[in-house]
Amino acid sequence: MATAIEGSVALVTGGNRGIGEGFVRTLLAAGAAKVYVGSRDPAAAQHLVDESGGKAVALRLDVADPAQIAEAARIATDVTILVNNAGAFLNQRLIGAETMDAARQEMEVNYFGLLGMCRAFAPALKANGGGAIVNVLSSGGLVAVPVMGGYSPSKFAARAATTSIRAELAKQGTTVSALIVGSVDTRMAAHVAGAKERPEDIARVGLSAIKRGTTEVDTDRMAVEVRAQKALDPKAQERALARMLDVETISTGR
Repeated sequence: MATAIEGSVALVTGGNRGIGEGFVRTLLAAGAAKVYVGSRDPAAAQHLVDESGGKAVALRLDVADPAQIAEAARIATDVTILVNNAGAFLNQRLIGAETMDAARQEMEVNYFGLLGMCRAFAPALKANGGGAIVNVLSSGGLVAVPVMGGYSPSKFAARAATTSIRAELAKQGTTVSALIVGSVDTRMAAHVAGAKERPEDIARVGLSAIKRGTTEVDTDRMAVEVRAQKALDPKAQERALARMLDVETISTGR
């Protein structure tokens, strides 16, 4: 199964900046008829509305708020493509943090928010012919990264959920793709040194997954290398990732 981009109606969570913004621009450039730009503050998406000539529509949406998810689903009944991009990374350790608040928030956004969006929009996707869901995940969902605290476990959970959601929605003709993303030049990765991918390049890989009905794809060099290292020597990779706890500057190594 595959979904056409041209003429589609998409919703991108966290669409006002970073990878989400890259998705909005790339979808419109590829011929999408409309893109809802999900943002906790719709004013933060106004630049996309202005430059798109109205094809981008700002939509108040905090994926950690079930009421806002329900309201978005009530408004955006014409959606054929859902991009679950919104994410939280609070850069606190699992044991070292004073409380579990950060880990809970990361799980609330990265796992429960993604699940809530899929549940809310599955009926609209079915009614509109099946469509596609793209979940923007992380190489931190392939391997446990201790320095990421609760972020990495939340992405593990989201990746597992993606597999289950794909199975549940297969009969209604909805494809569900997982994007495994490495280090990207966004605010979330501002603390990481070294080479980073451009958000629009990640989005282009995502659009290719939509068009081909791909189930999971590594979007960039780092993601490919992480998967390869895991296959080659998982224990050595685990030791290397653990050593990152003791370094002052996290780097992509390039």
